[in-house]
Amino acid sequence: MPSVGQLMKVFVTRRIPQEGMKLLSAAGVCEVSLWDSDEPVQRADLLKGVQGAHGILCLLSDKIDAEVLDAAGPNLKVISTLSVGFDHMAMDEIKKRGIRVGYTPDVLTDATAELTVALLLATARRLPEGVEEVKNGGWSSWKPLWLCGYGLSGSTVGVIGLGRIGMAIARRLMPFGVKRLLYSGRTVKADAAEVKGEFVPLDTLVSESDFIVVSCSLTPETQGLCDKAFFSKMKNTAVFVNSSRGAVVNQDDLYEALTSGQIAAAGLDVTTPEPLPTDHPLLTLKNCVVLPHIGSATYSTRGIMAALSAKNLLGGLQGTDMPSELTF
Repeated sequence: MPSVGQLMKVFVTRRIPQEGMKLLSAAGVCEVSLWDSDEPVQRADLLKGVQGAHGILCLLSDKIDAEVLDAAGPNLKVISTLSVGFDHMAMDEIKKRGIRVGYTPDVLTDATAELTVALLLATARRLPEGVEEVKNGGWSSWKPLWLCGYGLSGSTVGVIGLGRIGMAIARRLMPFGVKRLLYSGRTVKADAAEVKGEFVPLDTLVSESDFIVVSCSLTPETQGLCDKAFFSKMKNTAVFVNSSRGAVVNQDDLYEALTSGQIAAAGLDVTTPEPLPTDHPLLTLKNCVVLPHIGSATYSTRGIMAALSAKNLLGGLQGTDMPSELTF
């Protein structure tokens, strides 16, 4: 085993599942410096921690920009993010410097799809409201229209972004008796036939869907996509669900659509900012369910994500294959 002087320096920006840390320590090629907290690393500590690093293992909450890359210096070979999203990294700058990037797609697909379906059902069937009524004494005699919501049977579901996660959501929704599955995006997807998916223009999807599920990635085209004009085309009985990125939605416009009765309800697992301030207007609404970005939060998924991010990091450090390398 090389002496400590020869070990490559790695900075890990957060306490991560043991599956990842064990792989890093067992590899014997790196000296790991860890921001040992469940809370995000402060900017000053991040800039200090990456100094001289050969590798960085980061999270979605860490802004990896030119300043961080400069602080790390010329040794930096690889950045491995414990996420499928990479909009927190200055990709042009990273590419320019020839730094390799690893991420964790696929492994969180099932967990995120499950959570999205759970969020859709909880929102459409008003589960949080129901729980609250039981607790506060609002549950009296049976009433024909009390806490009625919307069901999936016979409905039209629109999926914006039928990628890995979008397809996994669609597969899980079809057994509920969904009548039509519409999707929009840049291209027709070959595997959409499996869920009888119809490729339609966005306007068609928005106006004809009873449930709209957003599962696209955040790009300049999708930033603020779900705005006043978007919500105004939705049915007033429609339910809107977003488990992609908070910035895809204009939250002021969503609040307006929910309070005016323009749409029936919304379920969000992602917001802008994160965490959403406790005094945010959306949190005052009964017809809006907000979760704290827990799409991939199962023990097994987070463990697999940690292991994959460690393997990506080690591959980048040693100049070998990375299991999930982001190609530019």
